[in-house]
Amino acid sequence: MNPIEKLGQKAEFLIEVLPYIRSFHGKTIVIKYGGSAMTEEHLKRQFAEDVVLMKFVGMHPIIVHGGGPQISGMMKRLGKEPEFIKGVRVTDPETMAIVEMVLGGSVNKEIVTLINQMGGKGVGLTGKDGGLIRAKALSGQEDSMGHVGEVASIDADILRTLDEGRFIPVISPIAADASGKSYNINADLVAGALASALSAEKLLILTDVRGILDGNKQLLPSLSRTDVQGLIQEGVIGGGMLPKIEAALSTVESGVRKAHIIDGRVPHALLLEIFTDQGVGTEIVA
Repeated sequence: MNPIEKLGQKAEFLIEVLPYIRSFHGKTIVIKYGGSAMTEEHLKRQFAEDVVLMKFVGMHPIIVHGGGPQISGMMKRLGKEPEFIKGVRVTDPETMAIVEMVLGGSVNKEIVTLINQMGGKGVGLTGKDGGLIRAKALSGQEDSMGHVGEVASIDADILRTLDEGRFIPVISPIAADASGKSYNINADLVAGALASALSAEKLLILTDVRGILDGNKQLLPSLSRTDVQGLIQEGVIGGGMLPKIEAALSTVESGVRKAHIIDGRVPHALLLEIFTDQGVGTEIVA
């Protein structure tokens, strides 16, 4: 292929994505960032590139990140063994201090730094900043789980202010209750609550699987709320996928048009999901 033909292909691609850019211009996209996309160097850089490109073409990306492996790694280095009940980290006061150090510190600032290196304006936050998230103890688990919480309310004014300044918010899922007690909240649920509060166009949840699979391990590219509830009852969906599904369902029920569970191991997964018809995972609609 000669150079002119290659340029022609690039021009065709730009024309192809134009309707998507037009459709999502000015829209808020909430992204739950986790899995391999947070740990593999080439995927981390590609994620930052994708987010910065989204901002430059007029979208409003908001990132909520996890960091479970990083927390567990730091706990072990400090001589403290991680403990889980039904997949949820038991968070005593000492563990909560480690969570704040890792999520609100090293993990958050690494993401912000990568975004800034790619030409964006990343700003790191926790749910405590600007009163963004008010937490409460996880229902029914107040005594056994310690500082594990859930979202009580959202005040997204600080995010709107940052957006006016063309900043990209990067949020750690840490918040406090009315008394000032700190809580660690599941990042999927925080992302879903923020998408609902902001009336986002989409919620994108990055995972280490291809999406939602049927009983034969085949990808299900699109599901309704009724479809998802049936798969849960059949036991096809379970385990660590349940918080992601819960976040997706609550988001679309609140009026967000679509939630997507996508394969973050795919290079430039965000751009492929937003700018192509095929996508790289499962979309959930009301």
